[in-house]
Amino acid sequence: MMSQDALARYKKGTDEYECARLYDELCAYSMDKDGEGIRRLCAGDYALIHMTGMVQTRDEYIAAVLDGTLNYYSTEHDSIDVEVAPDAATARIRGRSRINAAVFGGGRNTWRLQQDLRAEKRDGRWVLVESRASTY
Repeated sequence: MMSQDALARYKKGTDEYECARLYDELCAYSMDKDGEGIRRLCAGDYALIHMTGMVQTRDEYIAAVLDGTLNYYSTEHDSIDVEVAPDAATARIRGRSRINAAVFGGGRNTWRLQQDLRAEKRDGRWVLVESRASTY
């Protein structure tokens, strides 16, 4: 899961740490095809905007992971940067990872994937509300 460098960067129990964990766990649950894990991390109104501009809801993303449209095999994080808003109600997360995947019927490759995520604290718990994917 999370690299030792990312763990050392944020103090356990802080909002920054919890938000970094969201990204790390989203990657892990996606590799494990754990739909319930993804559902716990992502709000019901979550949206994933792919590099192509295609938008998937949380449930569409989970279905694509489970049916093999999106296959993730390994993840190596280069960086996870977190910026929590002063009111501690929202956060921006930028994850940069090398992800080995085969998606949408294409061949298996390692992608330098950047995800710019938004998180919100709802009912005292951080959840992901949006992710925009690009390369770096």
